Order: sequence, then C-alpha cells, then structure tokens
Amino acid sequence: MPERFRSVLLFGPPGVGKGTQGGILRHVPGFFHLSVGDVFRSIDIGSASGREIYQYSSKGQLVPDELTVKIWKKALNAYVALSWYKPHEDLLILDGIPRNVAQTELVKDHLDIVRVINLACTDVEEMIHRMRRRAIRENRADDANEDVIRRRFQVFAEKSAPVLKQYPPEIIHTIEATGSPAEVFKEVLDAVIPVQNSLFEGELD
Repeated sequence: MPERFRSVLLFGPPGVGKGTQGGILRHVPGFFHLSVGDVFRSIDIGSASGREIYQYSSKGQLVPDELTVKIWKKALNAYVALSWYKPHEDLLILDGIPRNVAQTELVKDHLDIVRVINLACTDVEEMIHRMRRRAIRENRADDANEDVIRRRFQVFAEKSAPVLKQYPPEIIHTIEATGSPAEVFKEVLDAVIPVQNSLFEGELD
C-alpha cells in the first residue's frame, strides 16, 4: 500500500478565495499548499506530460481525470524528493483536487483527507460582483465576462458540489467566504491547527 498523505482540502465555488487562503498558508511553517492549477501552469509543453495535456487542450477538451491525477501525483512526488514538502512534518493543503466524484476515488490511494474546509458562498451575486471587480484589477478576461462566471458556478454545482457528500460530515468545516481575507484566514487557521497538531500527537481533536 503506498503512503497516503494526510491532507486538508480547500473546497468551494469559483472566486471564494481558495487560492488566496492556500497562498497564505504556504508561508506558515508546517503547511504545504499544492494547487492543481499551479501544477498545470508550470508544465513544460514540450515535456511528456505537456504533450499529453496538449492533446486535449488543443481540441478544447477537458483533461481526463486519470491524467489529471497522474500529473498531480508526479508533481507531488517531485516536491517530496526535493524536500520542499516533508510529509511527516507538513500538512498537505489541497487546492483543486479532487474536483469531482470520479477524482475522489482516484486519489483515495494517495490521500488521507482528514479535514475539508468548505468555503461557502451564500450570496452568489456578491461573489460574481467581486470576481468581475478582481478581473478588471488583475486583467483576467474570463472573469470579467458575467456569462462565463455564471457558467463556472453552474459547472461547480453540477460536477464539484457532490464531492462534499463523499466525506463524513464530521470532517467538513464550513466557513462563510464573503468576509475579508483576514477574517476568513482566522477561521481557516482555527480549523486546521488541530489537524496539524495531530500530525505529531497521532490523533485528531
């Protein structure tokens, strides 16, 4: 049986701040943030993995779940080999995987997900407004298009939201994401510190 990495999943619809929260945690000793988006953006298009992805992206197709997990796991193994991520010292913070029910099955042999931070958005219209405002500020063309944003929320509801049902309710910690990044981060820390402590104590709170 391969080693299963103890992990916390940052989960939620587009624009709730998963990348922001993961990016802050990345700078806190004892946490290692791994974003699937960052992994894919860093791939050399001329590499074997890059060519595999291009076969699908060049046709406007989604990268299959099996290939997504394979590339993600290859990156994770590289970070372990480089000692950037130390599984026996660092809590793995997941961002972007698993993003559908099929992926929850594919990662079971690799991950021991002990907490799910569900960044919830009770005011979708406010979140859409925030995403458009951010898009203008950061020159992100896709997020400036309201139709595209609404489609992303629809895809999340259809494909990603059911992921929550794959995990026991007692490990899911829901946080309202419409607060300030600092307020949300305080709540995230309150949820993940007991899990981080358990790495050394051997049991969860």
